[in-house]
Amino acid sequence: MKKVLERSKLLQGGPPTSVVLATCVDKEGNTNIITLGMFMYISQKPPLVCIGVTDRRYSHKLIMEQGEFAINVPPVEIIDEMHQCGITSGRDIDKFKEHGLTPIAAQKIKSALIEECYGHLECRVWNHYECGDHTLIVGEVIAASADAEVLDENDNLVITKALPVIQKNWNYHTVIKT
Repeated sequence: MKKVLERSKLLQGGPPTSVVLATCVDKEGNTNIITLGMFMYISQKPPLVCIGVTDRRYSHKLIMEQGEFAINVPPVEIIDEMHQCGITSGRDIDKFKEHGLTPIAAQKIKSALIEECYGHLECRVWNHYECGDHTLIVGEVIAASADAEVLDENDNLVITKALPVIQKNWNYHTVIKT
């Protein structure tokens, strides 16, 4: 039997979402990290992705001011660090130092990438839209990299090697081969 969900629970009828760590930079070149459960691919030509970020977040300001961000895809091994990046503010701390993550240089943007993540998408802001309590930020992917160990011989991601994080209600999971 189906249960009718009340208004405050409407999104519970939907699937879990990927969790990503977005990095962005301030005008002095300091990189910040934000944990996001709102991420999706939206176009192949050109390659576009979108993220949802509330304007209450420090990273929202940085992304909108600098016009760029990176998507870093965390493996299940860094769930604790990933979660901590989502409940602390870059206004107050250096999340790389505080949460034991390693910054590495990006190919085409100023923001650092996260070494412990297996995949990286470097993006320039393409457009943005106010959508309720979040801003939908569309980014054009201008460079990408991934750990060789999670790719097959054709450079396709093998998700059972990468072990990406998915979530629903801040309960984190990964995939298994069925």
